[in-house]
Amino acid sequence: MPGMETMQKLSYWQKRHLEHVKNHVAKAIMDFGMLHDGDKVLAAVSGGKDSLVMLDALAAFRKFNRISFQLEAIHIMVEDVPYRADKHFLNHLANEIQIPLHFATINAGMESRGKKAPCFVCSWHRRKTLFEFAKDHGFGKLALGHHLDDAVETLLINMAYHGHISSLPGKLSMFGGRMDLIRPLLLLTDKDTREYAAIKQFPDLEADCPYADHTERTTARKLLKSLREIHPKAVQNIFRAMQQIDEEYLPKKLT
Repeated sequence: MPGMETMQKLSYWQKRHLEHVKNHVAKAIMDFGMLHDGDKVLAAVSGGKDSLVMLDALAAFRKFNRISFQLEAIHIMVEDVPYRADKHFLNHLANEIQIPLHFATINAGMESRGKKAPCFVCSWHRRKTLFEFAKDHGFGKLALGHHLDDAVETLLINMAYHGHISSLPGKLSMFGGRMDLIRPLLLLTDKDTREYAAIKQFPDLEADCPYADHTERTTARKLLKSLREIHPKAVQNIFRAMQQIDEEYLPKKLT
């Protein structure tokens, strides 16, 4: 993460982009009612660019004093998946923005997963650990680093593979209302977070996941790329369409 001297050397456009991201995180928080005074928020930090951008932007939002909330972060290491983040940098960033950072190590049981997709198995174990840690330590909000592209990809996957319209909500109540999943990056594109991470000089992962390119999401991502070639704002328009559904012009069975 650049020091103050480096930050002062940023161009006007770089500074403007940092503010663009922070402003859209603030807008998402307010538009979707993600946070309230007194909330205790746990940010899931994988070490990838999106989770780092989310944590940095949440820490910046906390300084506005619009909403008083407690913010901490957790990084989960999976022993049997060769996916590795820069722990030294994670600690450095957490200290820089004054956020307590927790570490947890799990085994996802990859050798005994059978025919289950590796991404599904790893994600299930990571989510289970996140929920348990949040519950045991009194966190009412769990922040995930999904952005607008992720939401549109999920919509396309659910439509094409599962035959129903659903995606990633900005806030999702779980466990009878005892915990909310929130997605502060939901109004930002993958391009937005990549540029922010580059400006902030966030490091790449030390080791990528070998299973990352073998999922339905990769196929959806290629489709989004094709849609952008047809229309530059196609992905943003699809996201917007999820909030402007005209049921009168959709086929509905008689009940």
